[in-house]
Amino acid sequence: MSDAITITDLKKTYDDGTEALKGIDLQVKAGDFFALLGANGAGKTTIIGILTGLVNKSGGSVQVFGKDLDKQFNEVKRMIGVVPQEMNFNQFEKVQDIIVTQAGYFGIRRPQALADSERLLKQLELYEKRNVPSRSLSGGMKRRLMIARALVTHPKLLILDEPTAGVDVELRHTMWEYLREQNQNGLTILLTTHYLEEVEQLCRNAAMIRDGKIVANDSVKNLVNILEVETYVVNVDQVKSMEALNGYNAKAVDGTTFTLDLRKDQNVSQFVAEICKLGMTIHDFRPQGNRMERLFLELLK
Repeated sequence: MSDAITITDLKKTYDDGTEALKGIDLQVKAGDFFALLGANGAGKTTIIGILTGLVNKSGGSVQVFGKDLDKQFNEVKRMIGVVPQEMNFNQFEKVQDIIVTQAGYFGIRRPQALADSERLLKQLELYEKRNVPSRSLSGGMKRRLMIARALVTHPKLLILDEPTAGVDVELRHTMWEYLREQNQNGLTILLTTHYLEEVEQLCRNAAMIRDGKIVANDSVKNLVNILEVETYVVNVDQVKSMEALNGYNAKAVDGTTFTLDLRKDQNVSQFVAEICKLGMTIHDFRPQGNRMERLFLELLK
């Protein structure tokens, strides 16, 4: 399988002396769904900025599907669709016009742009809103509009910068399904996100960046396995007998909620059985906190 992205010894030093990237090496295979992870300021945005031509690199090389960023920039640009974190379209322009205008920038003739925009609007459940000003859309609809705008140019590589930030759970899962379908149809996707659940659901491989350096690069499965302990929040009809759950580091939060720790070698079914023996009925059972942050802490020990 060929590389969609090949980054070699990539460096970026800003005018104020800040070293944002300190010799990054990174490969993303064609057809992959790849996560680029890191805290704010780690260097993710700088990498995306360089890939899309918004930031000039200080050193190193970048290739996209074998095309050199420096020597064949226009060809590289045509292969990339970007969904930025911030909304950056005209809030007064009509929804379909935003998509058609984007297609025009890439030399797509209007009849083709109209046909493609209608297809995308239907796929992303925005067709009924095609003639309204974009400012009237909900936050989730605006996110989907940005995806449609990025895809209308028929990119080979889609870059998603926290595409589901601020989106409700139901819509997030709908967007996941659509992105999975696009990836299964051959689209290479590079994702940045703060949700480890999103990475687990969508991505096959991931790299973690810290202070301008790659600190981990592996399959998502292998990275997640680094987490030895997972903390859960359990909601029951009535909290009873915490002492009997000492092996799980169980702690009562209130009369119907407690937390516990499960190691990778502990069986969830066994835990549930023990809860039932104690006379408690489980109403909800979910991970606590930001698992992404815990993974960072484990990697940086």
